[in-house]
Amino acid sequence: MQEFRLGEAATVLGVGVDTLRRWADDDLVATTRTSGGQRRIAGDELARFALERAEAATDDSAAELSARNRFLGLVTRVTADTVMAQVELQSGPNRIVALISAEAVRDLGLEVGVMAVAAVKATNVIIERPDR
Repeated sequence: MQEFRLGEAATVLGVGVDTLRRWADDDLVATTRTSGGQRRIAGDELARFALERAEAATDDSAAELSARNRFLGLVTRVTADTVMAQVELQSGPNRIVALISAEAVRDLGLEVGVMAVAAVKATNVIIERPDR
């Protein structure tokens, strides 16, 4: 069974090492210690915990969509012309780029620093605002 260092596991989960350490201290995720005292998380435990967190993060609005891959993040760049726009979203360690209409960018109020959700279905990316 593969084991992960806390830093690796934190990157996978999209959180900081201190957050993961607190979760381990609160017995939310099981860890073991090496002979040198470093914490490790077994691959199957990390997978269980990642799925549990993903299920807990799902809100009621997700049930209205057929897309299951939803990424909450921060808009980091918007490049638009009169018809189309490229929107970049940073969600944890993931950079998501979507090509959407410039009209949708205006309607959603997408600009750098705005929180948004990328809903990924097949090869299409849908950008939405979670607070609307």
